[in-house]
Amino acid sequence: MNFYSIKEKTIFFTIPSILFSLLPFFLITGPFLSDFVISLIGLLFLIYCVRTKNFVFFKNKFFYFFLLFWIYLVLNSLLNNFNLSSFKISFFYIRYGLFVVSIATLFEFDNKFIKIFFYSIFFCFVALIFDGFYQYFSGENIFGFKSPNPTRVSSFFHDELILGSYLSRLWPLFFALSILFINKKSKFYVLFITSFILSEVLIFLSGDRTAFFYINLSAIFVIIFSQKLLKLRLFILITSLFLLFLISFINPTAKERIIDKTIAQMNLEKNLNKDEKIYIFSKQHNSHYISAYRMFLDNKFFGVGIKNFRNFCNDPKYKENKYSCSSHPHNTYIQVLSEIGIFGFAFLILILFYFLKKIIEHSKYKLKGKYFFNDFQICLLSALLIYLWPFVPTGNLFNNWLNIILILNLPFFIWNRKLNKTI
Repeated sequence: MNFYSIKEKTIFFTIPSILFSLLPFFLITGPFLSDFVISLIGLLFLIYCVRTKNFVFFKNKFFYFFLLFWIYLVLNSLLNNFNLSSFKISFFYIRYGLFVVSIATLFEFDNKFIKIFFYSIFFCFVALIFDGFYQYFSGENIFGFKSPNPTRVSSFFHDELILGSYLSRLWPLFFALSILFINKKSKFYVLFITSFILSEVLIFLSGDRTAFFYINLSAIFVIIFSQKLLKLRLFILITSLFLLFLISFINPTAKERIIDKTIAQMNLEKNLNKDEKIYIFSKQHNSHYISAYRMFLDNKFFGVGIKNFRNFCNDPKYKENKYSCSSHPHNTYIQVLSEIGIFGFAFLILILFYFLKKIIEHSKYKLKGKYFFNDFQICLLSALLIYLWPFVPTGNLFNNWLNIILILNLPFFIWNRKLNKTI
């Protein structure tokens, strides 16, 4: 990438690099700053490409695939139960693709700020671990914030119970970057291992059941498919589970929410309840899924439109009971089917199949003592697996905070894949 002046270098490289490095902090503050930052980075990069008349960075099959998906979203929102909120979501969805391409390109130009990002995410994890445990034991965090739910930990997120989601979704990226910058000879090695263990414990204490499932799913994936991380990842997992056992023995509150409440909500203990119907995750989730499925049956090809589940769930045709309505159906695959139909679902399935195809290829290489993906890439792919796993309650597919955490992994993967071409 050629910059023509110091001013242009500041605008198109230095500022985006600094803003990107601070994203882990911005994500703690909420969706506004983090969304503003990725939008600004993408816009600055697009301006640079227009000024230099150089669009070569966008010429790859992955961006073309994203572009097709974006065009479909825009057309769907325009032609299918139009509302302004839906159109805004679809039209500005392009910012995610621009952001990924811009950061991947900046990495190729100068990857030194990757280390700054690494220490940024490390500091955020350490701060959340300290504050989260402080709140768990004292009832409030260092700023006096109390969790809205006394059985859960929220830390700096205050009224939003997304601590577990933040830690579990960023954990694979944090772990992957640690591989690059920290080794056994480092004086900070023990500190990093401790932070990995305690962050897993804190995810459990946060009371976020989906996040706790995600961190273990990611762990299993890394243990199975990595080349040299099996012992380390297994040690972290076993140690954290041992600590959880001790904590649950002393204070069973978190265990009751993660395990006991889940069993109760699914109505698995038939002998203790007259209603012997088993629910998918809970009665509320079950009702969302039934309503969403009915919407899909009526609108198979295009769905009811982006962000329109909330507008149709009270319709007598789709309503199951008083629990049917919500802002979204709480499952990515069901949301895609109900809101953007089979054509939208095809994009998701293609990504899933492509992911599985590459993992199968990696497995074949691994059996021969070679590798298709290195350990850094496997950690990042475990973060992608979190989003592709179908059998778990999820957040809103079009939630900008969740999408930002997902796409943070992609520039690192693209950069490292180009840097370490294995085939």
